[in-house]
Amino acid sequence: MTDWLRRRLNSLPPPVRRRVRRLWLSLVPITQCALAAGLAWWIAVHVFGHPQPFFAPIAAAISLGLSLTKRWRRSVELVAGVTIGILIGDLIISWIGSGTWQIIVVVALAMAVAVFLDNGPLIPMQAASSAVLVATLLPPGGIGGFHRAIDALIGGVVGLAVGALFPVNPAHRARRDAAGVLATLRDAARTLVTGAREMDYETVDAALESARGTQEAINTMRADMRGGQEVSTISPLYWNTRERLQRIAATADPIDNAVRNFRVIARRVRGMTHRGEHLRPEMIEIMAELGEAFEVLRAMMIANPGEEPDQADAARVLRTIARKAKAELVADSSLSETAVMAELRSLVIDMLMITGLSRSSAVATLR
Repeated sequence: MTDWLRRRLNSLPPPVRRRVRRLWLSLVPITQCALAAGLAWWIAVHVFGHPQPFFAPIAAAISLGLSLTKRWRRSVELVAGVTIGILIGDLIISWIGSGTWQIIVVVALAMAVAVFLDNGPLIPMQAASSAVLVATLLPPGGIGGFHRAIDALIGGVVGLAVGALFPVNPAHRARRDAAGVLATLRDAARTLVTGAREMDYETVDAALESARGTQEAINTMRADMRGGQEVSTISPLYWNTRERLQRIAATADPIDNAVRNFRVIARRVRGMTHRGEHLRPEMIEIMAELGEAFEVLRAMMIANPGEEPDQADAARVLRTIARKAKAELVADSSLSETAVMAELRSLVIDMLMITGLSRSSAVATLR
């Protein structure tokens, strides 16, 4: 069934396929938000007896959101912003009444107080929107304002509870994102090798453009790694994955650096190809082996604990390549070839660090 669905997805036009994939990856956060919103409403109505606690489901949904990162922060900011907006709205509207200029006053005051108290982006917006609701739709003053603040607190707490008890698998998303970036580098390296061998400028340029297009994926990877660490802190179900999440998160900088170094290599090879300069076969072979090493790293990233390849397997592959990437290869080469070799050696260091080696150990491998 899974293979059938995958084939059907791959048969869709690329724009539709991207949207379906985005929806699929967001199904768990969407379910969390929906469940938290309904539960927050039920608690506010049936436990606390509030007649129209619409701040509770709003707070629950916003505190979770689709992103895994900073959920604690979002909940605190949301509750604080709603409370500030309600208190200022109740106080000012009870005193000066409702109207156009009154809305201007309460929004300005609510946002000013929020900015003064904290530099978070959510607090001023929630303070402003809550103040507007009090100024336009809700009767100010009395116990209603207190109830609205309690509703916001209920929503924030319920949102965090749902995120902790029904979490997204934190390691899965982080591993998947990292593997995706490494797969792009694998394919780009293979394309670059083909272009360098055939002296095809357009093929080399395609490899460079592929590497340049990874920034959004890298940003997503970093965000999901941070979110995964947060989930493993909040959710008791994933407390035993904290150490693993730390190891996965430690690969973010080396992967990012590997992408940057690959871009530099591709630009230099593109320039050589444009000038009609050939790259010596030994160096092209090293590039080809690095492309296959990216596949090993990708497989390492998505492998479950105890499966192969593991970090040691990937490190062995890269040490073999490191022994071939000798500075002596370019002892009598042009400046361009020497620069490419220097970047290749730097790329090997980044890739060794993805396997868990420290920078000093990775550098020592190339000496």
